[in-house]
Amino acid sequence: MKLSDEIRIGAPREKVFAALNDPEILKQAIPGCQALEQVSDTEMTATVQAKVGPVKAKFQGAVTLSDINAPESYVISGEGKGGAAGFAKGRATVSLSEDGDATLLAYDVDAEVGGKLAQVGGRLIEGASKKLAGEFFEAFSSLVGGDDKAVDDAPKVAETPAPTAAAPPAGDPPLLWGEIAVIGAIFFVPLLLR
Repeated sequence: MKLSDEIRIGAPREKVFAALNDPEILKQAIPGCQALEQVSDTEMTATVQAKVGPVKAKFQGAVTLSDINAPESYVISGEGKGGAAGFAKGRATVSLSEDGDATLLAYDVDAEVGGKLAQVGGRLIEGASKKLAGEFFEAFSSLVGGDDKAVDDAPKVAETPAPTAAAPPAGDPPLLWGEIAVIGAIFFVPLLLR
């Protein structure tokens, strides 16, 4: 599945980029976030409590940032595991552009899920992803300096089904972010719930 959106945040681009890499801000903005730790300049780990339909689980995840072009763009990749509930893994491209005194944040997420999450159904996962992404960006925008809403009210979801698997693959680097990941937080929210 794919998820994309563009959000206007009422703060300068440099401030938004810095906030997307600030564990304290991300922890406050990510719905259900119980712990968030910056492991290195390019890696974060998180524990997020989430519920998608009948599936409720605590997800452990990690994200890695790459292709960093501060304060304009980066790529975030990662994986989240929720025990018997399943897993999610994927990649997101994040770009920040100036919009007067504000910032336009655009992201494209490509994610897949496995386990019980995959059995819940694409529409339910999409709905939960949209809801939590909206909650994240509303909180993030308030924390960073504005109450600007998303350019579009809801993230755009492509009609491509997500590949699924029975178990997480071995050897992948450990997710909003988080998701920014950005996602770090941008990545944690959509990815952990996809």
